[in-house]
Amino acid sequence: MGEDDRKTRGIRASSAEFTRYDQVEKPDYHLTEAADRPEDFDEDFAFTTCDLGRLSGNRFDRERLAQELGSAMEEIGFVILEGHRIDPGLFEEAEACVEELFVGCSLEEKLRYRAARHRAVSEGYFPLRETSDIHPDLVEGWVFGRRAFDLDGEQGFDPRAFWPRPELEPRLRRWVQAASQLFLPLMQTILCYLRVDPHGFDDRLRRPQLGQRLNYYPPLEDADRAAGAGRLLGHEDVDLFTLLPAPRIEGLQVLHRHGKWVRMEASPGALILNTGDYLQRLSNDVLPSTTHRVSPPRDARLARLARTSFPLAAYLDADEMLSVLPGLGEPKYEPVKVLTFHTRTTAKFYGDDYAVEADGDPPST
Repeated sequence: MGEDDRKTRGIRASSAEFTRYDQVEKPDYHLTEAADRPEDFDEDFAFTTCDLGRLSGNRFDRERLAQELGSAMEEIGFVILEGHRIDPGLFEEAEACVEELFVGCSLEEKLRYRAARHRAVSEGYFPLRETSDIHPDLVEGWVFGRRAFDLDGEQGFDPRAFWPRPELEPRLRRWVQAASQLFLPLMQTILCYLRVDPHGFDDRLRRPQLGQRLNYYPPLEDADRAAGAGRLLGHEDVDLFTLLPAPRIEGLQVLHRHGKWVRMEASPGALILNTGDYLQRLSNDVLPSTTHRVSPPRDARLARLARTSFPLAAYLDADEMLSVLPGLGEPKYEPVKVLTFHTRTTAKFYGDDYAVEADGDPPST
């Protein structure tokens, strides 16, 4: 099947057609919202909101936070965070950067930074309808790894290697610096909930690997909606977890374990936290890497506006091992290197030759 045929098929496809790529257990679902029939939504479900201000409280405060956050993530893999103390102005600045990058640069300029694999992660620019080989997503994307930001003050750093507009790097870096400082306390809180050593990942998250994804969803045309192409297909994040500032325009939908979709609505200034595949594997399936997608807003007026988002992914180094944490029952998964795990999974989106097999890893099944 050619790439175009694969994408056309993806509008109607089930995730079950791609299970050979999955490295953790995942549900069966249609990749995009059905245009020809009503879908099953849970309109009564309310996502848990946690106050991160409790991180600076006493032991009781921190334990209560761990229980609230962990139980919500175990139920649905998503939770809303308030009290994070990140300046809302950084959200506005980052959103402006997304607009300037995608609208202010010509396609020719953007294509000079076409996405390619760097170790485990595909970094760079993804044109409209080309963020995935299995679906014509109505979004442009850009992924910047840690190396694209001057986070460590390394001599010789040149933003022009990653940015068509180098002046955007320090502006977006301020958001990345602030948000990535939450990685360590969030992981410690999650590990407390799982009743394992809360400091087991401290060394790996003090200078964390990360992926800053920028998404630009252009205004929807009537023809796009009629064709059934969603803004972003159903998928799970391949990381430890993701932090997403609440988008201004609706569209994010989350698949509950009971099989119904839930619309994610969070207040301006809040952060949305969701579990990724790494953490599902580490937790022996206790914490699900929950399926989510971006669909057209119900309000047709909002569909005529551009939508932006800038989720920040917490990764582990490609040479790290993913092993089920102790005390979580008989391990369902063998230890595997992050490089192998990540590229086997994302080969679903980028093609079979994307997968990298590291020495000593169990064979792909």
